[in-house]
Amino acid sequence: MEDFKHQPMNGRQYTDEDIKKMIEEYDVQFIKLQFVDINGQVKNMAVPSEHIDRVLNNEIMLDGSSIKGFRNIETSDMYFYPDKNTFQILPWQEQNGRNSARLICDIYNADGTPFEGCPRCNLKRLMAEAKKLGLSMNVGPEAEFFLFEKDNDGHITTKTHDRAGYYDVGPDDLGEEVRSDIVSTLQDMGFDIEASHHEVSDGQHEIDFKYSDILTTADNVVTFRIAVKAIAAQYGLHATFMPKPIFGINGSGMHCNISLSDMKGKNAFYDPKAEYQLSDTAKYAIGGILKHIKSITAILNPTVNSYKRIVPGYEAPVYMAWSLANRSALLRVPAKRGVSTRVELRSPDPSCNPYLAFATILAACLDGVRNKIEPPKPVESNIYKLSDKERKRLKIESLPGSLHEALDCMQRSLIAKTALGSHIVDEFLTAKEIEWNDFRTYVSQWELDKYLARY
Repeated sequence: MEDFKHQPMNGRQYTDEDIKKMIEEYDVQFIKLQFVDINGQVKNMAVPSEHIDRVLNNEIMLDGSSIKGFRNIETSDMYFYPDKNTFQILPWQEQNGRNSARLICDIYNADGTPFEGCPRCNLKRLMAEAKKLGLSMNVGPEAEFFLFEKDNDGHITTKTHDRAGYYDVGPDDLGEEVRSDIVSTLQDMGFDIEASHHEVSDGQHEIDFKYSDILTTADNVVTFRIAVKAIAAQYGLHATFMPKPIFGINGSGMHCNISLSDMKGKNAFYDPKAEYQLSDTAKYAIGGILKHIKSITAILNPTVNSYKRIVPGYEAPVYMAWSLANRSALLRVPAKRGVSTRVELRSPDPSCNPYLAFATILAACLDGVRNKIEPPKPVESNIYKLSDKERKRLKIESLPGSLHEALDCMQRSLIAKTALGSHIVDEFLTAKEIEWNDFRTYVSQWELDKYLARY
């Protein structure tokens, strides 16, 4: 894997000849054309490397009717448009001395236009809208995950592989070797890893990589999730980004550190002469997020299980407020200023589709900036310890308490359609309403234990 370190993840500009040279140099047998569906699940088509010219000329087709949320049978012909700068050797897929590589793709219609249901194309559209205002967005995500053991038959269990806690070390932290291997693999792929450590819960971990523009970061998130799962599997473990796999302990979040920059790359959130050294742009972005957060929560927390994490007592944000330091608030402004000035949105979880999540966050920020939405005063007290009456006096509302409630908020707002377009919104709502109804009508073991003998 050491040989791959010359491939930087960010800022590269590969030509067709660069890619062909690397295919030959690393004996690449297959090119995986990757894309994500509306749920953020990575899909791919493997193409023998002999057909690289067809790949680079956007000649490879897919059947859009076979992908949930894409096309119907009547208009199913679609094309892969690979982003050449995402070419990457996949270190864990070496077989018999030969390698596989991937290219992340946009999905286009047969007429050569971007498919309105492609999450990556949609994010590019939002980035273009931001550029009209002279702004771009950077995001640094902190995706947490659990490592679980498998039984003798290879089935996944919810038995954690260790009993360690926050920042613990070995031998209590049994994940050190796995995390080190994941970090090394990601570094070989060009990631700039900032930190890795054991998290609060048994078997829970976090690996942080450097922020970048929202498109690059979304690509990195989906690559990160694949790499973590692949390396964990080599140790006989299952890595999951499920938000709340175990009752009674902290779930997994994906805190997003957000900043806006001007077209010269200058941090637009920093103003050394302003209150808190936060610019008007920063305050308006905070105001926009707080105004729209209920309407985009279904995107940031897209599963039934997501809402079992967002409850008081487990370090997950529940209340819609912002703070300069207080970790009980939805939005927190870390202490660093200057180029590091940012806002940490603490509600998203790692089950979200990052392309859709970042698009909705950007849309909320842009609406705040356009309309100069002033945020309320920051709340520095522990919101978890405030009474209902105190929260009401401070006008602190709660996030949606269920997927059903979040979908209702999404349907009643225009911000989601602004951020995602009608096609993605309609397909997302349809899929998630089915998921909610499946959950609502399912008879769980908890209900049997609670009621079967009693009634």
